[in-house]
Amino acid sequence: MRIIFMGTPEFSVPVLQALVDAGHDVVASYSQPPRRAGRGKALTPSPVQARAEALGIVVRTPVSLREPQAQAEFAAFEADVAVVAAYGLILPRAVLDAPVRGCLNVHASLLPRWRGAAPIQRAILAGDTETGVCIMQMEAGLDTGPVLLREATAVAGKAAGALTDELSAMGARLMVRVLADFAGYPPVVQPEDGVTYAAKIDKAEARLDFSQDAEAVERQVRAFNPVPGAFFEVAGERVKVLSAKVRHPSERWDLSATGIASESQDPSLRWGDGLVVDDTLTIACSTGAIRPTLLQRAGRGVMTAAELLRGFPIPPGTQL
Repeated sequence: MRIIFMGTPEFSVPVLQALVDAGHDVVASYSQPPRRAGRGKALTPSPVQARAEALGIVVRTPVSLREPQAQAEFAAFEADVAVVAAYGLILPRAVLDAPVRGCLNVHASLLPRWRGAAPIQRAILAGDTETGVCIMQMEAGLDTGPVLLREATAVAGKAAGALTDELSAMGARLMVRVLADFAGYPPVVQPEDGVTYAAKIDKAEARLDFSQDAEAVERQVRAFNPVPGAFFEVAGERVKVLSAKVRHPSERWDLSATGIASESQDPSLRWGDGLVVDDTLTIACSTGAIRPTLLQRAGRGVMTAAELLRGFPIPPGTQL
């Protein structure tokens, strides 16, 4: 088939590669424009642009697809279908309607749950036990189109990075299946019940909120690994937490282990919210506690809690 591919981040690359490997004619690849990155702030192409260029595919990086000229250029490729995977720009009606079979989207959730920009992170934060991929026929609404094929997978304690890789590979495989047999996958309208929206992640959300229970804090750690990176601050320094284990509320906390008598504490602080309670960096939450297992200081490599504490003491009684 003649395909226009539309995607931007690393998540999209396996989908593009799968289309090429399946023998489809990818006549063009659309991606968001290069962004400035790195210490030199040099313009850097997106992962999709880099892979498409390496494959010898024509690349287009418009700032918007709302202009008539951009829409005419898109239509001129005379594609059978457009395949979209985390492109990041709104597709106007003229673009949606240009390919003979319209536009198919690889969406990383079990629609109608988690429509929107950050379905993987939101599924982890919410404590969902499963998520997955839907191949969806795109329409004007936000991820509202009918679903041709879906597949689920367990979240099972996975971090966002690992789950993203898994769902990317799954989406590539499912898209190739649909393109090989359109008639075998009739579109099914999404149910009206169960709709949720996955708002874009704000970097401020990555600050660990120890006023939550320990399970919720540990989900923050996984949802924001690798980016933007969950963190706490101590002694004026930001420390990222890349993985952590939960200590359950059945383990009673002895406040004397902090070296601070309960009557001497600032009454405005709840001792359970962000207090380091032992010499292994166990951090109390509103219920239970977390023990970080992998951490990273600014400008340093990833290290275990023991390695961090040898060069950067955080003694019991420290309020994070």
